[in-house]
Amino acid sequence: MAIIHTSFVLAVPDLAGASTYWREVLGFTRQMQPDGWDFLVRDGCRVMRGECVDDLATAALGSCSYFGYFTVDDVDAYHREINARGAIIPSPPSNRPWGMREMVVRPPQGHRMMFGQQI
Repeated sequence: MAIIHTSFVLAVPDLAGASTYWREVLGFTRQMQPDGWDFLVRDGCRVMRGECVDDLATAALGSCSYFGYFTVDDVDAYHREINARGAIIPSPPSNRPWGMREMVVRPPQGHRMMFGQQI
């Protein structure tokens, strides 16, 4: 048995609200948009955003709003790319004691993700 692909499922209160951010700032492309969903891809990663209008706001989750760790081949290049397009980056790339260079990115609806590269 082997895991061959990773997809993330995110509940969002307003599907249209941050879709442009994911595409224009983070560099994802729309794969499909079934009713109530927005499927976005970048390289080997897929994010499936589903509209949940009456659900708990992501910001209310605190540290539990982290949903994914994305290992990239050049975290500094990705930082430059998305920072130039106005990304929300609460923590820019820094070397961590566990041998990774990491940064935190937060889309407007509050989910947080870590991007890292092995040092």
